[in-house]
Amino acid sequence: MSDPVATPAANPSTSAISSAPAKSKKWIFRLVLAVLAVLLTVNLVLMWVWSREPKPFEITETTAPYAPAGQRPVTGVAVVGTLIRLNEGLLNKTGGYISNDIAPPGVFLDNISNFEFGVLQQLRDLASTLRNEFSRSQSQSIADKNLENAQPLLMYPNDRWVVPTTEGKYREANVELKAYLARLTDPNQPSAQFYARADNLEAYLRLVEKQLGSLSQRLSASVTHMRHDTDLADDPNATQSTPGPAASGEPMFVQTPWRKIDDNFYEARGAAYALLHILKAIEVDFKPVLDNKNAEVSVRQIIAELEQTQVQIWSPVILNGGGFGFFPNHSLVMANYISRASAQIANLRALLARG
Repeated sequence: MSDPVATPAANPSTSAISSAPAKSKKWIFRLVLAVLAVLLTVNLVLMWVWSREPKPFEITETTAPYAPAGQRPVTGVAVVGTLIRLNEGLLNKTGGYISNDIAPPGVFLDNISNFEFGVLQQLRDLASTLRNEFSRSQSQSIADKNLENAQPLLMYPNDRWVVPTTEGKYREANVELKAYLARLTDPNQPSAQFYARADNLEAYLRLVEKQLGSLSQRLSASVTHMRHDTDLADDPNATQSTPGPAASGEPMFVQTPWRKIDDNFYEARGAAYALLHILKAIEVDFKPVLDNKNAEVSVRQIIAELEQTQVQIWSPVILNGGGFGFFPNHSLVMANYISRASAQIANLRALLARG
C-alpha cells in the first residue's frame, strides 16, 4: 500500500502577496465610486440652485438714483433702467448666464436656458424700439449713437461660448445703455432724448402683440388641435410667396413634439417675466399719455394677467394632460394668460390710436 502524496503547505508570504493586488483593486474601485457619487451629488445640487429664475424687482429701484424724493423721474429713465436691469439679471443671476454652457451642470439645464431666451427676445424688441421709436422725434431724426451700438450687441447669438462670448457682448450692450441713460438725465446733453408719445407706444405694443400671439399658438399646440389657414384672411387681393400647408382649404392638425413642450413653456414664462417689468416701467414713463387716454387701467390689467404667469410651479415636471383630462396641462394654462394679455394689448393699441 503506497503512502499518500503529501500536499505542500501553503506559503504564508506568497498568499499575502497574491491578495494584495486584489485588495488594492477593490480600494481603487470604491474610491472611484465615492468620487463619482460626490460629483453626481454636487451636480444635482448645482442644477437645482442654478435653475432658479431671477427674482422680480420694483421699478422704483431703477428710477430712485435719478429722481429726488417725491418727484417724477426724467422721462425714459424707467424704461431704459428696466432694460439694463433685466439684462443684468440674465448675466448675474444664480449660476450666471446658462444658455452657452458646454459643461455640466449648465449644459443639462434646458428649462432655464429657454427662460433666458424668452427674456432676451423681449430685450431685443425693446432695444430695437428704443433705437427706432422712443429716442427719435420723427422719421428724419438722427439715431442715437449709444443705442445704435447697443441694439446689435443684444442681437449677438445667445449660445456663443468662444471669444467673443455671449456674456461679453451683452455686457458691452449694457455699457452703451448706461452711457445713454447718463446722457438722458444730464440737462447739458440735449442730444439724448426719450419721447413718450402715444404713437411710439402703439408701435411697440404692436410688436409685443405679435410676440405673444406666436407664444400662445405654440403653447396651445401642446395638444393636437385643428388649425385653418388664415394667412390671407380679410384681404381678397392678398398673395403669398408659396402655398401654405393648408392652402387646399382643408384644415391641418398640429401638435408640438413632446420634447419641445417644456421648452415652449419656459420661453413663454421668461418672455412674460420681462414684459411684466417693461410694462410697469411704461406705466411710469408714459403716465401722462395713459392718463390722457384713460388707459392706465388697461395697462394694469395686462400686468395682472402677466403676474399670473409667474406663480410658483409646484410640479417637478411640466405636465401635458388633455384639455379636459385627469392631469393638468401647464402649457394650456400659460397660453390662457398669454392670450388674455395679448387681447388686452390689442384693446390698448386701439385706445392709443384714437384721436
